[in-house]
Amino acid sequence: MVDGVVYYRVFNPTVSITKVEDANLATQMLAQTTLRNMLGTKSLADILRDREEMAEQMEEVIYSASKNWGIKVERVELKDVKLPHTLQRAMAAEAEATREARAKVIAAEGEMKASCALKEAAHVMSESPAALQLRYLQTLGEIATERNSTVVFPIPMDLISTFMKK
Repeated sequence: MVDGVVYYRVFNPTVSITKVEDANLATQMLAQTTLRNMLGTKSLADILRDREEMAEQMEEVIYSASKNWGIKVERVELKDVKLPHTLQRAMAAEAEATREARAKVIAAEGEMKASCALKEAAHVMSESPAALQLRYLQTLGEIATERNSTVVFPIPMDLISTFMKK
């Protein structure tokens, strides 16, 4: 629902009586029809953003029709745009879905960057077995400081295979 106000005055009383049966009612009806027509051509975002521009356009349209009745439109103002609660809820749900979609895209981009970094780290570590062993020890140190729990220490398979052959 959109509330609007039309400020007008009668500049020619004789014409306003002879040309139209009820100039006030005719001006009100013209304003309502013009408002409905203008709202029908705009999206909700346009209505909220361009209220002043719409008011100016309405003023021109109403005055061009009412000047023949002896009415001078001084100003048109669109006061308030009220949205039904169901529409507000629907818009909130749409905004929430949009935020969630953006969050998923950002998370996916982060995962992709992390996987690229892991791939690069794996490549660097594959060139140096000592680096891999140091990483094992670093991880073990982190586990030991964070939690008091049983730690299973990974032993490289080449060491175990040496003992298994004998």
